[in-house]
Amino acid sequence: MHLRDLSLLKGVELLDSQNKTLQDQSIFEVIDPATLSPIAHVADQDAAYCTAVVAEAVKAAAELRAMTGRMKAALLQRWFELMNDAADDLCRIITRENGKPLAEAQGEVKYASEFLWRFAGEAQRLNGQVISSSNAGHRVVTIKQPIGVAGLVTPWNFPAAMVTRKVGAALAAGCPCVLKPAAETPLTAIALAELARRAGFPKGSFSVVTTMAHTIEVGKVLTQHPDIRKFSFTGSTAVGKLLAAQCTSTVKRTSMELGGNAPFLVFDDAEPNFEKVVEGIMQSKFRLSGQTCVCANRVYVQAGIHDRLVQALQDRVKALVVGPGEDPKTTMGPLISGKAVGKVLAHVQDACMNGATVLVGGQRPKGLSESFCEPTLLVNVKSDALCAREETFGPLLPIIKFDTEADVIKMANSVPVGLAAYFFTGNIAQAWRVAEAMEVGMVGVNTGLISDPATPFGGVKESGQGREGSTLGVEEYLETKSITINIDP
Repeated sequence: MHLRDLSLLKGVELLDSQNKTLQDQSIFEVIDPATLSPIAHVADQDAAYCTAVVAEAVKAAAELRAMTGRMKAALLQRWFELMNDAADDLCRIITRENGKPLAEAQGEVKYASEFLWRFAGEAQRLNGQVISSSNAGHRVVTIKQPIGVAGLVTPWNFPAAMVTRKVGAALAAGCPCVLKPAAETPLTAIALAELARRAGFPKGSFSVVTTMAHTIEVGKVLTQHPDIRKFSFTGSTAVGKLLAAQCTSTVKRTSMELGGNAPFLVFDDAEPNFEKVVEGIMQSKFRLSGQTCVCANRVYVQAGIHDRLVQALQDRVKALVVGPGEDPKTTMGPLISGKAVGKVLAHVQDACMNGATVLVGGQRPKGLSESFCEPTLLVNVKSDALCAREETFGPLLPIIKFDTEADVIKMANSVPVGLAAYFFTGNIAQAWRVAEAMEVGMVGVNTGLISDPATPFGGVKESGQGREGSTLGVEEYLETKSITINIDP
């Protein structure tokens, strides 16, 4: 991996460099999903190491708590500036360990840094309020205080943005963080922690614990250690449920951003904005090869616009260029693993066994590693197909035809999760009705892109609890304390 600043990855043994710092430690390999070749060795840290890191965070908590909002804002703004200065290296790291095309990696780095800018502003607005008391001799005020040390777990699909969205909010509130990144993508988190150190955050404010073999034990430290008062997780619903249960022994506050199965609805009266509909579906579905929790998992198209839209999507999906993320011609990179491809193909097979037709893709491309999958378009998909009931997390676009608004709302809400939903319509009354009827935490109306640092991010039902980003993201790391003052002489 060719970086301008190799010191971003302190403690990492890059396999194409002469650095041998980890030869006497327990290590694990970081794999390039495009080639399936190892690119780095990273320390495989255990529960004892994590416990020691928590002790450092406890010491940092007092220093962070004493900082003014303006002081924390200055540190976050400096971190933002350092991220932008290191953007090229961060993009290369993301592409090598995650696989996404460089253009997408560039977009992620910009998106990730914007969280720091946003939270720098929020750090200066952690205000309480004055409350009118029912007792004439009392005055009641509230203040906001940091909850304490935060344990964080982030996924592999956005290895930069998921870090800054959690850590930036926590540090704005004055909470030190212990982060366990996904074993597939630890390098980005390591680089971001180094930039935070350079920005001037106190020692112990943001620590990274990397592990593969000790994931369960480290997870128990983060969820059960009494000095960790907040736990935030982004990942699958199944794992989130287990971790949330572990947090109950110490009654931690939790934020859970879990699985999705986003419906994307296209109504007939959206036809005047036809090109925007096509672009919205493509943006939502094929970003990061369909490996986002908010991507369109099932697309419902009303009968009147169905055939025209299918033809347009067929042309666009065929035009996608599959290849390694470092190739500038690539518009869709690999999936994170061959196992992920297997799930996509199993969903394709299930749909076809029940009457669906493959118009584009449906196989592994020749000449590339087993982590690649052809972008796939299916039509005549039944509403009870696996790809409609489960989150595919891959480049599969299933089209389900519908007739009425009532029918499609029922189908859209038929799953146990509720993270995001999208729809296109030209009718303002319908826009309000459908947006309010969707059982999700986020709705995109006439757009396929909803992620923004200013937008509260989170779901309902089994998609989790709590919100990230926006003012609400910082509130997750704050306690409200009420103070009652007796003013009677």
